[in-house]
Amino acid sequence: MKFGIIKERKNPPDKRVVFSPAKLQELTQQFPEAKVAVERSDIRVFADSAYQDLGIEVTNNLLDCDVLLGVKEVPVEALIPNKKYFFFSHTIKKQPYNRKLLKAVLDKKIALYDHETIVRENGARLIGFGRYAGIVGAYNGFRAIGLQSGAFSLPKAETLETQQDLINELKKITLPPLKIVLSGSGKVAYGAKEMLDAMGIQEVSVSDYLSTSFDTPVYCLIDVLDYNKRKDGQLLDKYDFYNNGHEYESDFMKFAKVSDFFIAGHFYADGAPYLFTREDAKKSNFKIKYVADISCDIDGPVASTIQPSTIADPVYGYDPITESVVPYQQENAIVVMAVDNLPCELPKDASEGFGEMFLAHVIPAFFNNDKDGILARAQMTTNEGTLTERFAYLQDYVDGKE
Repeated sequence: MKFGIIKERKNPPDKRVVFSPAKLQELTQQFPEAKVAVERSDIRVFADSAYQDLGIEVTNNLLDCDVLLGVKEVPVEALIPNKKYFFFSHTIKKQPYNRKLLKAVLDKKIALYDHETIVRENGARLIGFGRYAGIVGAYNGFRAIGLQSGAFSLPKAETLETQQDLINELKKITLPPLKIVLSGSGKVAYGAKEMLDAMGIQEVSVSDYLSTSFDTPVYCLIDVLDYNKRKDGQLLDKYDFYNNGHEYESDFMKFAKVSDFFIAGHFYADGAPYLFTREDAKKSNFKIKYVADISCDIDGPVASTIQPSTIADPVYGYDPITESVVPYQQENAIVVMAVDNLPCELPKDASEGFGEMFLAHVIPAFFNNDKDGILARAQMTTNEGTLTERFAYLQDYVDGKE
């Protein structure tokens, strides 16, 4: 079996790759029966020569590969028929802008495996860039504070090479006694937490955070039952929230009343309550001044996120009174960082981490008859040009009926 690393062709350019040279070499050492090739690219964070130096084939043509591995969506015209592809297709939620892509995958009889669909039997995702989104998102949030306040200056994350470089820059700044609330319990939130801990910011309990004033910066990590409550007053476990989100209402305002900086690292499910609404943000006791919305659900659970920001222009202001985008320097503005492709700013670390997960969880399935069902669960389309049973719900989407 031959694996090919494809050139990323989506704009804006993405420097990430599924496998770094070292991890690709490790793959061939662990699985001697595997062959690998890398498509030439002048964009990738690792130069072609870095692969060649390790004896890895670099080529303009991947037609002889069985499995093609990429990061972002592959342009329709670049898809090679009758292959197996892995990439983020952004189609599983019926995203309108990628309907033509999924239709082309079916027309070209491609077996598509979306990175988002690579999950355990219980549905937990096995691979992704979430940790790196959290790492860069936290850094960018502090950079936004410096830009707005003028108290310090941080270089753009994309100009730095590694997570440690980001940490080193953050350690140079002096913060006022900010109260920072971080939401989430997954890879995104814990990536952000790594940065707060590396800065030496003290973590405090929910009760202390809500009731105590501090003369140094502190943060509090909150999960769904910390900022949501059942409408009927029952105290149940978080699995009840996951299964019955419509029975809950937000209890986030108790944090908004005492927080300066909100880092949004949570996963938001349809039907769950918004954390804070546009009306909440208008209230006189709403104290949050800075928002780093790593989750970046537009017009969703974080009212100030009304549009994504970009790596080139990462910060905007949200005027809670007019509910509009304004310059972030405006006095009454909530300062918003809502870049929706944060891992792109740390491509080397992100690629190395992604490859480590892919090698651990996905590659073995090709050589052990998929004994854990990894490939079977992840496969969206077949080489016969049909959706798999698990993804048959996408047929109306493909047909343009949704």
